[in-house]
Amino acid sequence: MKAYFGRRYLVSASHRLHAEALTAEENRAAYGKCNNAHGHGHNYFVEVLVGGAVDPATGMVVDLVALDRTVDERILQRFDHTNLNLDTLFADRVPTTENFCQAIFDLLRDALPAGELEYVRVEETENNFFECWARG
Repeated sequence: MKAYFGRRYLVSASHRLHAEALTAEENRAAYGKCNNAHGHGHNYFVEVLVGGAVDPATGMVVDLVALDRTVDERILQRFDHTNLNLDTLFADRVPTTENFCQAIFDLLRDALPAGELEYVRVEETENNFFECWARG
């Protein structure tokens, strides 16, 4: 039987939604106030869900301390209190929260201490959230 463990993290970061391939007018139409030349920030809540067999010795799907260390090294140290536009992952793509969510998923997918990454969910505001799932 597969079990799941989920954990939430806080990442504070800024970004400007702006596509070089679009004109200034097209950028304003596509991104509205998020195209502000000075950018804007969010306190993103990042949820990570790990699935797998429960280890009979520990009774856990994944060691919480090891998971926290992995997320800290791969995600928090890299993105917390940064401008996403300046990260190399966004050199060729707009740092929308959809792309940010995919980047987090990709950075964690093969780095977990145990289990399999089922999904990453990024909550941008109380009304907006984004998810990337392992299945399609």
